[in-house]
Amino acid sequence: MSKLAEKVQKELIQAIDNDELVLPTLPEVALKVREAAEDPNIGIPELSKVIGNDAALTARIIKVVNSPLLRTNKEITDLQMAVARLGINYTCNLATGLAMEQMFQATSDVVDRKMREVWNKSTEIAGICHVLCKHYTRLLPDQATLAGLVHQIGVLPILTYAEEHSELLADSISLNHVIEQIHPIIGDKILRTWDFPEQIAMIPSQYLDFTRDSAKVDYVDIVQVATLQSYLGSEHPYTQLDWSQIPAFRKLGLDPNQNLNDDEDLSAAMEAAMSMLQ
Repeated sequence: MSKLAEKVQKELIQAIDNDELVLPTLPEVALKVREAAEDPNIGIPELSKVIGNDAALTARIIKVVNSPLLRTNKEITDLQMAVARLGINYTCNLATGLAMEQMFQATSDVVDRKMREVWNKSTEIAGICHVLCKHYTRLLPDQATLAGLVHQIGVLPILTYAEEHSELLADSISLNHVIEQIHPIIGDKILRTWDFPEQIAMIPSQYLDFTRDSAKVDYVDIVQVATLQSYLGSEHPYTQLDWSQIPAFRKLGLDPNQNLNDDEDLSAAMEAAMSMLQ
């Protein structure tokens, strides 16, 4: 580890320990959606009104519901029909996840490119999560999608820090090292600050623990396998691991040597899931 990476890492951990690190806040529309979701009496018209105040999010949800993965014979053209088709819980999780894209923007080109890269990877993994969840578990695909979208949320404060410290921004190796080491800790802290359920909030710090073996399959397992699958065909270090020793594959009932893209139906479903989120 370089001296710069060591110094930044120490500063960030100290800031986390002292509650001095400025954590990002959820976009306003996501806060309102989550508040609406907590109302047991919320109906489709009321939720549609909350989401409808954000034109971009409205368009994204209508796009999702008409995607090959979810569409029916009849095209859906308005938000209320889309919410009725998806259901309130699914819509709330999807809207919360998609609204976070607004946070992955920066003032400098270098950081903006890095944020785009992180968001694009998150949508790719979220799409794979959706398909894995639907085909191999009894968990909720909308929760799995949200899990995939937020698993790297801890990268944001690090990139914000880098934007204010030119020496770190100029040293991509040190920056990547700091991100790799610190984002899981920050990610958990952010999601707990946002009051996300524990099954989602613990994902950033646990999805890269390839020895983890919980009593039953959970969203961490799904994000973990989706992350590994997303690097197939590359020279990423994860592809050099012995996947047969990773418990998450067993819990999902997946052959570690299986490339999901070799299954035409699964491959098409993953492509559809990724495209609906991008």
